[in-house]
Amino acid sequence: MRKNLSKMNFNDLKYKIENCSKKYFSEVQSLRRHFHQNPELSFAEVETAGYIMLKLSERGIYFKKGFANNGIVAEVEGTGNFMGSKRIIALRADVDGLPITEENDVIYKSVKPGIMHACGHDFHMASLLGTAFILNDLRDTFAGKVKFVFQPAEEKIPGGAKQMIQQGALLPDEPDIMLAQHVYPQLNSGSIGIKPGIYMASTDEIFITVSGTGGHAATPDEVTDSVSIAAQIIVILQQLVSRFAPPIMPTVLSFGKFIANGSTNIIPSSVNIEGTFRTLDENWRAEAKRRIEKIAVSVANALGAKCEVRIVDGYPVLKNDEKVAESVVKFASEYIGKENVHELDIRMTAEDFAYFAGKYPSVFYRIGTSVKDKICSPLHSSTFNVDESALETGMGVMAYLAVKFLMDSDNI
Repeated sequence: MRKNLSKMNFNDLKYKIENCSKKYFSEVQSLRRHFHQNPELSFAEVETAGYIMLKLSERGIYFKKGFANNGIVAEVEGTGNFMGSKRIIALRADVDGLPITEENDVIYKSVKPGIMHACGHDFHMASLLGTAFILNDLRDTFAGKVKFVFQPAEEKIPGGAKQMIQQGALLPDEPDIMLAQHVYPQLNSGSIGIKPGIYMASTDEIFITVSGTGGHAATPDEVTDSVSIAAQIIVILQQLVSRFAPPIMPTVLSFGKFIANGSTNIIPSSVNIEGTFRTLDENWRAEAKRRIEKIAVSVANALGAKCEVRIVDGYPVLKNDEKVAESVVKFASEYIGKENVHELDIRMTAEDFAYFAGKYPSVFYRIGTSVKDKICSPLHSSTFNVDESALETGMGVMAYLAVKFLMDSDNI
């Protein structure tokens, strides 16, 4: 670390951030409940964006709006008397909800029928706003700039991250490092988890239509049995994982939708299948998609049917920068204690933060949100909820990480 920066008293910084986190906890909790009650779906987060901008404006925090429809980039620039740090750190939160009907019996239950914050994005927004409030208060303790990225449409391909990048949301002064945190019910509140290197899978959406001549189920010799053929395609495609995937490469091929709109005595003229393909290697990902189409078409043709395969490219593999991850572990351990920083395993879920991570040295880490034996519903479930005390940890850790990365030259 450069000598002039070594004078920074980070114990004092930790104390100040902890106090600010406590000070803002009630307000941030209210923000989280407001967002939870008023979820909006991907690319339609108009009211959500308006509320975020209102809260930023109330504190005089500069922001730009309109990226990927409802994306916002705010910023706080340090005024500390340090030797000209020009570093820039970006912090990201996603803002969209999910098409799920909430079943929680809480006073802040969603008021939008069929829409729910079941993936913690309400927590992410509130926590990032709290981080912005803290750093705005403490801007004289650091030099450089912090950007706060409120990103829409994480839950829906093509995702808001890719569009924000394409639209220059982080230009002209791009970040040296980018961080994001995500709720994680498998960890208790007060802790975080991180996986250096490859962490989350790519994801692609598969749409297959098997078609032929429909007709009476009692005369199968006169029709194309699209139902049986579609079923065989699903079964045979499972060999993609068992026989074609490299044995050491995690791979998932799952089908969640099978529509054969016939009847007990009607074989339909077409069947629609929808599924997802996920892996952790981009080369195998490309090869596997070619094989999926070839296998499906070949099976259908061999049995007298036609087959159309459409694969929608989703998010890439998410890789955490090794050096940045090492520093996140170090800094987070300083703030919450080494015993509260856990190393995670890979996950086959996907995240469009991968687009940011592919462009900037980045880390996507997890924030624990459960009280043991109390809150255990999984993400994307109708009863998902969080222990709100984790908001204090969420905004505090992120604020501390931002300042440490700005001021510690050895960790960029």
